[in-house]
Amino acid sequence: MIEKLIYLDTVDLVEFCGEKNVKLDLIRTCFPKLKIVCRGNWIKAMGEAEEVADFEEKISQIMKYYGEYNVLTEQAILDITSGSPQTVIPVADSTTIVHSVDGHAIKARSQNQQKMVDAAMDNDMVFAVGPAGSGKTYLAIALAVRALKAKQVKRIILSRPAVEAGEKLGFLPGDLKEKIDPYLQPLYDALADMVPPMKLKEYMETGVVQIAPLAFMRGRTLSNAFVILDEAQNTTVPQIKMFLTRMGANAKFVVTGDVTQIDLPKAYQSGLLFCLRVLNNVKGLKIVEFGASDIVRHKLVQRIVEAFDREDERRREEKMIED
Repeated sequence: MIEKLIYLDTVDLVEFCGEKNVKLDLIRTCFPKLKIVCRGNWIKAMGEAEEVADFEEKISQIMKYYGEYNVLTEQAILDITSGSPQTVIPVADSTTIVHSVDGHAIKARSQNQQKMVDAAMDNDMVFAVGPAGSGKTYLAIALAVRALKAKQVKRIILSRPAVEAGEKLGFLPGDLKEKIDPYLQPLYDALADMVPPMKLKEYMETGVVQIAPLAFMRGRTLSNAFVILDEAQNTTVPQIKMFLTRMGANAKFVVTGDVTQIDLPKAYQSGLLFCLRVLNNVKGLKIVEFGASDIVRHKLVQRIVEAFDREDERRREEKMIED
C-alpha cells in the first residue's frame, strides 16, 4: 500500500472537480481500488503501487487535456481513464494558437494575422499596426497565453498609455490597479476568453499576469516575460523609447496600435509613428501592417473603416491641389 500526492498546478479546481464534486466522483468510480482525496490544489491516491501508477499517468493526461482545451467534460474523463481509442489527447496543431475557455480553437483569421503569428515565432519584438477590429490585440494576448502555457516565459505583462479617447475622465478612485483598469479592459476581456476565471484570478494575485502602467516602467528590466504594449499610437517618443529599452533576457515584446486613432495633444509626436519610420530595418524586429480586409468584428466595422479611409484620402488630395 502506497500513497501519491499530485499537485494540480495547471487546472481550475472548479472545472476539475465539477459542481458538487461530480467529476471528482467520476474519477473515483474509474479507480475503485484506490482511495482518492482532493484538498486544495492537491489530489492524493492511496492503494497498490500498480493502481497508483496508472492513476498518476491518467491524471497527467487529464491535466494535459485541460491545459490545452480549457474545458474538461465527463466524457473526456471517461475516455482518458479507460484508455479508449477515441481518447482525445492534445496533438500539436500548427494553426491553433490556444483554445478559448469554451474549448474553441483560436487561430489566425487572415493572411496578415498569420504573418503576425509567424513574426512572433521568429522575432523577439513585433509591431502590429492596423485599424480597430483587425484582431491585433486579441492575437497578441493569444500568443502571450501560448508562451506562458508552454513555459517559454514566466509571466505576462500588460501595458497601455493612459490617454482618453477624446473624453476627460477626471480623477479615478481606487488604488493603482483600479485606476488603470479602465484603460486595460480590452486586454482583460481577451485574457478572460482564454484563461479560466479562477486561474486568471490566481495569475493576477501571484504576479504571473501583471499590470504595468507605462508611467511606472522606468528603471525596470523585463526578463522571462511576454510583454504587450497596446494603443502604442498614444505614446510619446520618449515613452516608447523607455518602454522598448526595458527588454531583458528571454523576453518577447509585442507593440500594437492604430495610427489613425492618435489621441495625443497636437504638440506631441506619436511614438508609434516614430518607431515605424526609424526601426523598420532593425534585425530581430518585425513590423506587420493590417488593413481593413483583416477586420474580424461585425462586417459593418470594415465598411465604416473603409469609409473613413476614403474620406481621409479625399481630404489629402484636396490639400495637395490647394498647395
